[in-house]
Amino acid sequence: MVAERIDGKAFAAELRERIAQQVAALKAEHDLVPGLAVVLVGDDPASQVYVGSKGKQTVAAGMNSYEHRLPAEATQADLLALIGRLNADSAVHGILVQLPLPDHIDETEIINAIAVKKDVDGFTVANTGRLATGQRAMVPCTPLGCLMLLRDRLGDLSGLNAVVIGRSNIVGKPMAALLLADNATVTVAHSRSRDLPAITRAADIVVAAVGRPGMVRGDWVKPGATVIDVGINRTESGLVGDVDYDSVAEVAGAVTPVPGGVGPMTIACLLANTLTACCRANGLPDPEGLTP
Repeated sequence: MVAERIDGKAFAAELRERIAQQVAALKAEHDLVPGLAVVLVGDDPASQVYVGSKGKQTVAAGMNSYEHRLPAEATQADLLALIGRLNADSAVHGILVQLPLPDHIDETEIINAIAVKKDVDGFTVANTGRLATGQRAMVPCTPLGCLMLLRDRLGDLSGLNAVVIGRSNIVGKPMAALLLADNATVTVAHSRSRDLPAITRAADIVVAAVGRPGMVRGDWVKPGATVIDVGINRTESGLVGDVDYDSVAEVAGAVTPVPGGVGPMTIACLLANTLTACCRANGLPDPEGLTP
């Protein structure tokens, strides 16, 4: 068996095109243009590249992009003041503070200072709580992208056994909540889980989000399972995921590559969330096909 290679790059391109069409319709019918504000503190090279990519894709989708850069020595009060101004700006529908922040700034306080309706990262305690309790929420971009890929490949997820490896607030926990909402039977595994290979071998769906290069191997995977690799690990041999692609591809039914799998979906889903936030702020229905 040779697994299907799930092309997240192609799916994300199609998703961005659909978003651009809906943005154009929103402007034509309601004279509204979604606006995304991205805040970068400091000069981390990887963050600079990521912020630049977000800005380009935001503009390409027909949205307004607002980029704010603060020096590394900016105080927490400086950052909170900027967020306060963005919260009050009606032209800004989504606010994203690029992480990580300098050590002297409390990330949790900063995230929770963002207005819930503009929290397009889905990281505030209000949005995470709403997602966990089955209420309408802004969903974190990476889990949302994973869900879209899974639905596209498998259709109805009801009754499927899913294992999420990793319990972070950014990926693991919201991913489990989304799978539960789709009626999958979900196990959340982590570093303290006993006999992790046996747990994953029982799964129809494996989502690896633990940050360990090549951790999930072919003998961990049930024949025909769908494997979603969220990991992004920089090694001497280049960028690799949490899944050993070559060995897993010999067993699985489908698997995402790294790069080119989940990564491109994250920014596309950020654009989707910004469009959704704009619609909700103006009392319009959620855009079609962009929310869970």
